[in-house]
Amino acid sequence: MELLYSLINILNEMSPYILLGFIIAGLLHTFVNPATMSRHLAGSGWKPVVKAALFGIPLPLCSCGVLPTAVSLRRQGASKAASTSFLIATPQTGVDSIAATASLLGLPFAIIRPVAALAGAVAGGLAVGRFGGKETQQDCATGCNLQQAPDERPAGFMARLLGGIRYGLVDMVASVGKWLVIGLVVAALITVFVPDSLFLGLSHYPLLAMLAVVAVAIPMYICATGSIPIALSLMLKGLSPGIAFVMLMAGPAANFASIIILNKTMGRRATTVYVGSVVVTAIAFGLAIDLLMPHSWFAVSGMAAGTPTCHVEFGWFDTSCSILLIGLLVYAAIRGHHHNHTVKLNDMTATFHINGMACPHCQATVEKAIRGLDGVDNVVVSLSDGTATVEGSFDSDKVIKAIELAGFEYAG
Repeated sequence: MELLYSLINILNEMSPYILLGFIIAGLLHTFVNPATMSRHLAGSGWKPVVKAALFGIPLPLCSCGVLPTAVSLRRQGASKAASTSFLIATPQTGVDSIAATASLLGLPFAIIRPVAALAGAVAGGLAVGRFGGKETQQDCATGCNLQQAPDERPAGFMARLLGGIRYGLVDMVASVGKWLVIGLVVAALITVFVPDSLFLGLSHYPLLAMLAVVAVAIPMYICATGSIPIALSLMLKGLSPGIAFVMLMAGPAANFASIIILNKTMGRRATTVYVGSVVVTAIAFGLAIDLLMPHSWFAVSGMAAGTPTCHVEFGWFDTSCSILLIGLLVYAAIRGHHHNHTVKLNDMTATFHINGMACPHCQATVEKAIRGLDGVDNVVVSLSDGTATVEGSFDSDKVIKAIELAGFEYAG
């Protein structure tokens, strides 16, 4: 029962801001043209790098979802330095996570988070431009014959408005919902079951604690919003705000899956610079928070802390938002399960195994890349199985090439 109350408290604090963030994210998706973004990210120098970071900060994409987006920008002319800047900034923040950060951790955290993402993205992008190896431009016109995708955004203001709301509350919820749930559950488990004494020893060695958080965060893989309740629970157990901030930044930006794909698409040197810039920036800002800023800025309230009690009164608005969010998560899970298992087979069908897909955004990217090939009549991508079932009269080598150009790895 104590675990349930802790989970409900955290959910009620976050749900109104998460829903608002999802709606804003959907509006960005329908009103901002990706082709326009890519035109600003071409060329050398610091301007494309800064623009890429500013473009990426409000977008609510997780580190797996941002990979195919960045690959697409590369194919449309973005430089390696700008692509790296976009890769660093985007998963660390987003309009949804910034709003949720303010609700649960306070305004200072919400302000410092995008500032740190901007600084780390610019530094990492410039470093890749200088030390990340020779610039090579990927060209989808050679070898894969992918057709130029039309602008699929709905026409008309009202149509785009409704389409954006639907994208935010359906597609975006499906994309980050799994990691959000994991973050909430892990936070509740830490709050209730992990003894305070386990963290008190680390609190005296902040740099060591930050390195430990990085070591846990990278294989853990959590989205920007899902990392918020975990960071809160770490603070409640006695760790400093700076250590919690490292979890906020390092957890969403780097994981084993993205590192493997980046190594394949951008090279080992660029990947090393990418990971290094994420870790160094997170620790640098974490130390600055602990050593240079008043701790009173980062105090958490009892209700936001999710303090378990059997006498908590839940407001009707927060509770309604939580019920709506739970309903959207359940709908996304049912919808994704149905889509993953609806496969029509015929005599001209081949199945391709794919590594690196981790969310519905990845699933949609692979499906769109294959569907644009000549001779493909139908394609169904299963996220749970990691496969693409392709029907028609097509060249298998071109399907494999399309998968790799989309930012994923063909596994057989």
